[in-house]
Amino acid sequence: MLTFRKEGIYCEPGKFYIDPWLPVDFAIITHAHADHARVGMKNYLCHKLTEPILRLRLGIDIKVQAVDYSQELTINGVKVSLHPAGHIIGSAQIRMEYKGKVTVVTGDYKLQNDGLSTAFEPIKCHELISESTFGLPIYNWLPVEQINQNLRDWVQNNQREGITSILIGYALGKAQRIMKALDGLGDLYVHYTISRINQAFTTSGIELPAYKDIDFNNKPKNFNSGIIIVPPSLFGSNMLKSIPKSYTAICSGWMQVRGARRWRSADAGFAISDHADWQGLLTAVRESQAEKVYVTHGFKAEFSRYLQELGIQAEEIKTEFGVEEEIDETVIQ
Repeated sequence: MLTFRKEGIYCEPGKFYIDPWLPVDFAIITHAHADHARVGMKNYLCHKLTEPILRLRLGIDIKVQAVDYSQELTINGVKVSLHPAGHIIGSAQIRMEYKGKVTVVTGDYKLQNDGLSTAFEPIKCHELISESTFGLPIYNWLPVEQINQNLRDWVQNNQREGITSILIGYALGKAQRIMKALDGLGDLYVHYTISRINQAFTTSGIELPAYKDIDFNNKPKNFNSGIIIVPPSLFGSNMLKSIPKSYTAICSGWMQVRGARRWRSADAGFAISDHADWQGLLTAVRESQAEKVYVTHGFKAEFSRYLQELGIQAEEIKTEFGVEEEIDETVIQ
């Protein structure tokens, strides 16, 4: 049913692409991160919670059809429906059925329920196209409740010492999780890119904790042991260095093993990710009961080889999806 073209993942009978990286006539978008939702498509199809963010990032005048989860469409004879991926707000797996064969493209996903995104829904299929961002056994996340408590403990310890807490988190998905985890601990300040995404959340009816925008055009003031959330592009910047009495923490799945090497000057690191960990990836594959798994971006060679050792037919697929945790999320037009 699917072929892999220079433009992206293509559904031959349906005549549409999924998360294409080059301009096409019809694109179904799994979620609004920059590596999966790109400018230049004539027509977009996405979940209704993704639409406001898609318009914010790609242009208010783009042509978008937005649907609910499990709402079935027929596109050139292919039955198509979107199902929760648990990655970020509005993220969706794309289910396609044609002549009795079911294929699912997961996009990015996680099985942990963060209390903000719609929880992941396993889908049975014949073929599964799965990401493998953290497809190594070393990546196993703590429960969400424990992660949140660790964040809160760190912030409260800083507050007792009169220190402002600066948290580095991506503008879409991660920043809102941090805000929710730290609600009630004091004033929340966010960078304008996060504020813009927050407004799109509000448009979709998603309630977030109260916050204030940071104006870095003026000399930073004393934030009175408050909490500041900014995107990764500001890490190590003079703007953050000029904030008096502050500690900085990186919030990323890479912190599980790479934090000490990659972010030497950070004061703390928390392994918080919107991607499935090792066990989550394996669980998703098993619950799909797929006869064949195509493995995309991440540790695809390692993960596909392990699936083969389990007796599951698996194949690596080269795509142009990056990991949004490596993308500068401040580039929002």
